[in-house]
Amino acid sequence: MKKNSPDKKIINRRARFDYELGDAILVGIQLTGKETKALRMGHGQLRGAYVNVVGDELWLVGAQISSAGGAILSEDEQTRSRKLLAKRREIDQLIAARKQGRTIVPMEILTGGRYIKLRISVGKGKKRYDKRETLKRRDQEREMDRAKQK
Repeated sequence: MKKNSPDKKIINRRARFDYELGDAILVGIQLTGKETKALRMGHGQLRGAYVNVVGDELWLVGAQISSAGGAILSEDEQTRSRKLLAKRREIDQLIAARKQGRTIVPMEILTGGRYIKLRISVGKGKKRYDKRETLKRRDQEREMDRAKQK
């Protein structure tokens, strides 16, 4: 019998604040056994990570997978670039978006199923005044919710 475990995620919380994001695409990641074990235990981080295009391949750069339990990773293994696995049509779309000056942002790592997947999205970087506007709107929504509760 299979164990029904809840979907586990490692989320890049900063991505929605720093970028205006489009549709998300689910891709695979080429990992070693130790990295897989560490990610399933929740020892990964996407802060500052991005997707780079090298030739006709996608690479995840800047993601950190730290050592966990029995899986001991050296410092080079923790921050190495990892190849992303996607369909050729999806890769071509991402390369075209990249040529238009947009950024490919990793959103979250999904570790709940049999395979470990990465959700990526094409985004455009926000300017500082856009970020201030987002914060202002968020504060106004909080104030309205507080007023409704009273």
